[in-house]
Amino acid sequence: MSHPRKTPVGPVPEAPTAEHHRTALGIGEPRPRLSWTVRRAAPGWRQEAYEIEVRGNGGRTRRSGRLACAESVLVPWPDAPLASRERRSVRVRVWGGGLEAPSPWSAPLEVEAGLLEPGDWRAGMVGPGDGLGGDERPVLLRSGFSLPAPPRSARLYVTAHGAFEAEVNGARVGDEVLAPGWTSYRARLRYRTHDVTELLREGDNVLGAHLADGWYRGRLGFHGGRRDIYGDRTGLLAQLEVECEDGSRVRWGTGPGWRCAPSPILSASLYDGERHDARLEQAGWSEPGFDDSGWSPAVPVERDPATLVAPLSPPVRRTAELAPVSLAPTVSGGLLVDFGQNLVGRVRLRVAGPAGTEVTVRHAEVLEDGELCTRPLRFAEATDTYVLAGTGGAEVWEPRFTYHGFRYAEVTGWPGEPWPDAVTAVVLHTDMRPTGEFTCSDPLVERLHENVRWSMRGNFVDVPTDCPQRDERLGWTGDIQVFAPTAAFLYDCAGMLRSWLADLAAEQYPDGTVPFIVPTVHAPTWTPAWPAAVWGDAAVLTPWRVYERFGDAGVLRDQYASARAWADLVAQRLEADGTWRRDRQLGDWLDPAAPPEDPFRSLTDPSLVATAYAAHTLRTMAGTAGALGEDADRERYERLAARAREGFGAAYSSGCGRLTSDTQTAFALALCFDLLPEGPARGAAADRLAELVAAGGYRIATGFAGTPLVCDALSRHGHTATAYRLLLQRESPSWLYPVMMGATTVWERWDSMLPDGSVNPGEMTSFNHYALGAVADWLHRTVAGLAPGAPGYRRIRVAPRPGGGLERAGASHETPYGTASVHWRRDGDRLRVAAVVPPGATAVVDLPGLEPFEVGSGAHEVEAPWLPA
Repeated sequence: MSHPRKTPVGPVPEAPTAEHHRTALGIGEPRPRLSWTVRRAAPGWRQEAYEIEVRGNGGRTRRSGRLACAESVLVPWPDAPLASRERRSVRVRVWGGGLEAPSPWSAPLEVEAGLLEPGDWRAGMVGPGDGLGGDERPVLLRSGFSLPAPPRSARLYVTAHGAFEAEVNGARVGDEVLAPGWTSYRARLRYRTHDVTELLREGDNVLGAHLADGWYRGRLGFHGGRRDIYGDRTGLLAQLEVECEDGSRVRWGTGPGWRCAPSPILSASLYDGERHDARLEQAGWSEPGFDDSGWSPAVPVERDPATLVAPLSPPVRRTAELAPVSLAPTVSGGLLVDFGQNLVGRVRLRVAGPAGTEVTVRHAEVLEDGELCTRPLRFAEATDTYVLAGTGGAEVWEPRFTYHGFRYAEVTGWPGEPWPDAVTAVVLHTDMRPTGEFTCSDPLVERLHENVRWSMRGNFVDVPTDCPQRDERLGWTGDIQVFAPTAAFLYDCAGMLRSWLADLAAEQYPDGTVPFIVPTVHAPTWTPAWPAAVWGDAAVLTPWRVYERFGDAGVLRDQYASARAWADLVAQRLEADGTWRRDRQLGDWLDPAAPPEDPFRSLTDPSLVATAYAAHTLRTMAGTAGALGEDADRERYERLAARAREGFGAAYSSGCGRLTSDTQTAFALALCFDLLPEGPARGAAADRLAELVAAGGYRIATGFAGTPLVCDALSRHGHTATAYRLLLQRESPSWLYPVMMGATTVWERWDSMLPDGSVNPGEMTSFNHYALGAVADWLHRTVAGLAPGAPGYRRIRVAPRPGGGLERAGASHETPYGTASVHWRRDGDRLRVAAVVPPGATAVVDLPGLEPFEVGSGAHEVEAPWLPA
């Protein structure tokens, strides 16, 4: 007789995660830290102890025993280190709430290590020989092998110089796009582990791959860019390890005997697009029985296995599809497609027609005079072409090795009338888990927030880039430095940022200089790099943001040498008076008052910006050292920070609340970086900032340095109403001007499109640039009122500041402890706030008209007087 299973009562831990991996196949950490969240906990519940169980491949089980500890985020690995290929199952149970009995065990997490030692690699990289793979044409590679029995378990470890897609017996391996992604290839080349057990069979099998230039050999950079930055030979490295049902083991991979041939893809460029001739496709090329006698031998390609690393974050994947909102004929006989959203990805075609018919797709973010505006693309052609095979039925094609930033596409050469699903936009980005939401009663502000989200999606394509459409798409350090707080709220990007920061450290100059671009490519004007505030400060400030938002002190330790090298360089650049006046500074880059052709010419003194950032970075470096127990360093950096702070006050402040640069950015930096003494001077400075904003008609007058800070500077110092007026301004320059102009992403310039619908004449005119969207962090923390009060949201601030005529606002965020949320609404003359604090966390509730108070986990409803700013 069966009995229904009872639903557990009380706290239940979710399956743990390992490091920042939600799936842990092929990880590179032999002792991965574990995290878990708890559901169904009673209000106020707090973890008092935990136990971790680890089961090994051979059935060995080890339990940590009850550990009296409240930590549940990135706790130490409790077992012996993982060896290469080793697989273990991990689960957890907890005690809390004063109860003696433990919770039920969580669901298990399967953790499996990749190849952790250089000697684990027995395969050698191979690529096309002379006469193949030149002139940007991709190639096909293949080889066969045999299994003596059906497979019980099979792993494919694979990477490339270039971009690849692997196939086993005619079936695609995995779902990642543009693999292996972009890293500082000379120092770090990522490989990925795939479970291919279901794709193999007893007897003959074939492994094949498409191989293209990608970031490794393709054209990168602006003003024409350069090719072959990392090398002039593409290559594939694959190692297959199979355990068969009869107990035998097979290890096989790239090396002698591999064959290659030209691909039906005639060219593939990240900037220029892809051309595919379906008439050249070779059916069954990656299956057993295919005759490859006409193919050429592959040749060895050098790669040091000591530089191979497992991934720290998810790969790029297809994350969404959008149908057109309109299709209209063009004067030239083409088809203009509007997808209704500026996005990053490519267009999938479903078309039928005679063999040799060419269908061409051109891409652009905006229209000008009813036509695609391609001038902002500069030297990126952004054009894909498909030559039909003429099979008689519908042919479905999507480019493999390119991507574009676009809302509009012009399709030419279409045979006949297109059917409803003829064209589809496929969205690509690093497949990060969404973690943050924002809502409010103003649809324009909600659209602004969505624009920020879409810009992050479009620019987090393996590397946090500046823009996704023109001949650039580079990992500018200043952009992510200012945007990291917003990024960390919207998506679980900890792993991706840790990977990028590892590249930053690898690319950093011996003297501590941080490149403007990571991974570094040659860029006129910008390479070699020089010490520059805001951009170089990413070495210190971005790891701190990961620590602050994800509770990961490990990133501080991993980046400590890099951060210290930059901080020491900054200290060396200070003059005797504590100011930073040396070096060419970018200052408040893209200040709207700067001429379109010269973004360096901001109104704010660049040395003021540099000195302010020096004080802030050195203070943050002191905090980093303190968090790691490096007390001698902490004291030294505190002294250096105080020196820069004093230098700022003496050189740039009158002592009565005025600054030598009478600009919004100067005051925002001074106020947010705590560079002015408490008392009348600070109040006067805040008043002057509010006066400047009002005198400017409540329009933005800040660039990269000031924009993330100006609303905070106002709202923290008694001018929240002014901050709201600045936020809600609809005339240019403002955050809502692009929204009023129909923007669906954040622009590079406040006026990338002019009021008459024409495009800004400046050379840098992107319509998808997340940096100026850093204001979303203020929306989350101040408008909605949800902010971290301690690293990883272990302590939360519930502190909304209503204003601007908003009747409601709210935000939710998946913290390392679980879901936290704050939602408020006006109810007559009362403010009603609903907050959720996850188990294991506490919150300080700070509302207008009430004294702050602390609450534990659970759902809370609080009422206060309606006192809008």
